[in-house]
Amino acid sequence: MKTLVLPVLAILLLFFSCQQSEKSDKSLTGTVNQQKAIISMLDSFNTSAANADYKAYFNFYTDDAIFTGTDATERWNKKEFMAWAKPYFDKKTTWHFTSLERHIYFNKTGTLAWFDELLNTQMKICRGSGVLIKQANGWKIMQYILSATIPNEVMDSVVKIKAPIEDKLIKKLLAK
Repeated sequence: MKTLVLPVLAILLLFFSCQQSEKSDKSLTGTVNQQKAIISMLDSFNTSAANADYKAYFNFYTDDAIFTGTDATERWNKKEFMAWAKPYFDKKTTWHFTSLERHIYFNKTGTLAWFDELLNTQMKICRGSGVLIKQANGWKIMQYILSATIPNEVMDSVVKIKAPIEDKLIKKLLAK
């Protein structure tokens, strides 16, 4: 009898580990669906800006969202960013970004995600990155960071151009 217990236990363990593996695969499917939802949301977010749809664009942000732009002085809460952007939306002179490459990651519960992407923009290639939170009405942007990319081959030239402007800002920030 004892000789049968070990093989039966081994078979049961193998069976239950396969069942657990199938459950893991199902949760991966959920993540794939969530990833598709985020891809769609980010594409719609960019389209809203390109179409100068102010209400739709800012509806993608949480109420406490932070936007950080390409200039070192551009760090705004949602209300400040809305005020800054309003004239561009009113004049229909907004930005048109399209994703060239995108990476999306999730926390273990699937309620928080973060992404980074390379964007085709009027400034050439930029990097967008951010933090997203899943809410009852879909994924929302909690933080968005837009960065200009600078090819290594021209970095020294770019630093020379921006040094006089940013040296003043560095002094100001260090004085705080």
